[in-house]
Amino acid sequence: MKLIGLTGGIGAGKSTVTDYLIDRGFHVLDADKISREIVLPGSDMLLQLAELFGNGILQEDGGLNRKKIGSIVFSDPEKKEQLDRLMHTKILEVIHERIFQIREESCHDAEAIISPERAMRNKVIFIDAPLLFETGLDKSVEEIWVIDAEDEIRIRRVMERDGLNRDEIIKIMNYQMDRTEKNRRADVLLDNSGEKEALYRQLNLLIQKI
Repeated sequence: MKLIGLTGGIGAGKSTVTDYLIDRGFHVLDADKISREIVLPGSDMLLQLAELFGNGILQEDGGLNRKKIGSIVFSDPEKKEQLDRLMHTKILEVIHERIFQIREESCHDAEAIISPERAMRNKVIFIDAPLLFETGLDKSVEEIWVIDAEDEIRIRRVMERDGLNRDEIIKIMNYQMDRTEKNRRADVLLDNSGEKEALYRQLNLLIQKI
């Protein structure tokens, strides 16, 4: 199965792309969702984070207070590196486990024999990873699709979605790879500065070529 990496800066529209691909029946591994799964209350990873950053990062229900840990690591590059090292190692481990599992299941997918559409979907696994390049995951995929949008559009989207202020969003953007560099490394560049329908048209053309 072909591995395609999906990436883009915060607010670029990765979730819009992955939701569309999932609706079309494709396999999508979402690094952000995995990052939330591995820090569920009582998980080994959450215990490690509490030990490293203090119990103040925990909510009353035992879950992770993401705004709290964000305020810590985005103000301290050393702590940010510690967090990334722990989380990225585990996320990559889970991604590779799930790739193996999907490939095993597709080999025994009897319906794909009689369904050309199902067979086409079993040809590819998409990996949605905001830090695809930063974690080295780009070396594990055969093709890279970068979702891009103008900076001001991204800032506005994140403000509306997450309730963060402009300075908080810019700080996050500054920790991510430069937008121009991301776009330069893309095999496919998806422009998401406009309406969703325009993005979907681009995706449909790409899907036809898989």
